[in-house]
Amino acid sequence: MRLLILGAAGQVGREITRQACPQWIVRAVDRSGLDITDSSAIDAIVSDFKPDIIINAAAYTAVDKAETEEIAAYAINCDGAKFLAQAAEKSGAALLHISTDYVFSGDKDGLYQENDATGPTGVYGASKLAGEKAIQQYCQRHIIMRTAWVFGEFGNNFVKTMIRLARDRETLDVVGDQYGSPTWAGDIANALLTISQRILEGSEIKWGIYHFSGFPYTNWYEFADKILTIASNSALINRKPLIRSITTFDYPTPARRPLNSKLNCSKILENFHIQPSDWQAALKKLHSYTD
Repeated sequence: MRLLILGAAGQVGREITRQACPQWIVRAVDRSGLDITDSSAIDAIVSDFKPDIIINAAAYTAVDKAETEEIAAYAINCDGAKFLAQAAEKSGAALLHISTDYVFSGDKDGLYQENDATGPTGVYGASKLAGEKAIQQYCQRHIIMRTAWVFGEFGNNFVKTMIRLARDRETLDVVGDQYGSPTWAGDIANALLTISQRILEGSEIKWGIYHFSGFPYTNWYEFADKILTIASNSALINRKPLIRSITTFDYPTPARRPLNSKLNCSKILENFHIQPSDWQAALKKLHSYTD
């Protein structure tokens, strides 16, 4: 199997590259090796490598900066996705693409289903939703995987930020009224590679949108408390700071965050037997996430 990975230097991209089957022929590229906003460059690499599967882990993810960098966000998250979809369709490759909970408004009570109405409240979510629609329009054999609250060994994320701040501060204020699912990057990679294997085996695939995130559901305050309890017990920090729960109103940001990012993951379990990410188990490897 020939696998092309885009965004190979990111949190999930590095995990996909690391976990990919040794028997597969893998080409992993990051932004220095491919400009995803260049349709000619994408056509060239796809026609040259001839992948069976393309996994797109490349994205513009600076949620707040996107509010003032709308052109850049759409170029990567929408145009890049469109160019990949067109190249995949032309070459016959399947396209697996990572999307986000930010395509929803966060105003719903209960869990978000794949077919629920979208309603992004910021540029980042809107650009990712536009990318989803482009993929649906231009590539028949696609899997769009929406996920949330990604953390892991590579790149910047909430877990690393909490540990860094805890080393310097005696108290931390963390938002407690935004609910969702921490998701370990390694589990996202494993889920995408599991689907890739099913495609390779010729299994019947129900193409479309899937949700994949962590369980149990929590909020940022509870997540921070869990992180720093483990960090303290593991001597990654000298002492656990006092953590105070605050509201979204108390912590204004340029982009509005969804108050509810709880994704229903039953569809991916039913069709691919993929369980939700066990983020609490992943935190037991906390020492590997720190510098």
